[in-house]
Amino acid sequence: MTDAEIRRPADAQPLVHSTPPPEGAPNHVAIIMDGNRRWARSQGLDELEGHVAGTEALRTVLKHAVQIGIPHLTVYAFSRENWARSDKEVAQLFTLLAKVIDDETPELLRQGVAVRFLGRLAELPAQAQERITAACAKTAGGTKLQLSVAFNYGSRTEIVDAVRSIAAAGLSPDSIDEGTIASALYTAGTPDPDLVIRTGGEERLSNFLLWQSAYAEIVTMATLWPDFGAADLDAAIAIYAQRIRRFGR
Repeated sequence: MTDAEIRRPADAQPLVHSTPPPEGAPNHVAIIMDGNRRWARSQGLDELEGHVAGTEALRTVLKHAVQIGIPHLTVYAFSRENWARSDKEVAQLFTLLAKVIDDETPELLRQGVAVRFLGRLAELPAQAQERITAACAKTAGGTKLQLSVAFNYGSRTEIVDAVRSIAAAGLSPDSIDEGTIASALYTAGTPDPDLVIRTGGEERLSNFLLWQSAYAEIVTMATLWPDFGAADLDAAIAIYAQRIRRFGR
């Protein structure tokens, strides 16, 4: 085949990656916060205490992310698979969610953090939905960092919901491209993650941002989430900075 015979498809380059972030500086960091229950058991504590300690770790990491200038941070807080846990634990997680929103919203405002929630929020208890809506509205003006909280989230569910919305819009098949799908996801308007961090030693995405993480660098760390701090975030970013991202080029 000669050079003249090569005809590249018009949509060959992924549209969502047309402008890579500056070298060494992730524009969007996503974290699978794993290990709360194992941490609690290792300390001889009730598992709920592990989740409480996890919120403290998130507070520390969020503050540091603002300080070092990360514009977007997404955290995996409650998956749709987590409904399989005991009624007691699920109820405790919803109670903890309400407390965290009430306690942290003023601090988010002070730090200039805008919060959004990703997931099937309509499936949550009414009080949880009300608190989420209020927190998002109060912090909407934040310009330092966008914190996206994946709650009652599953990536496959997200893609199903995106396909349903596209089908409901009556678009012709030929008009659908990567941009169409990206704009129908829960994360619409947010750049794809450059770096996905998973704590707790596991090495899988667990149904988290599957579409969005197509070109993300993945860093897994043995540290359990409640023990994860600013230095660990810096270490993960340092690993990311050493990698060469070619995007197929």
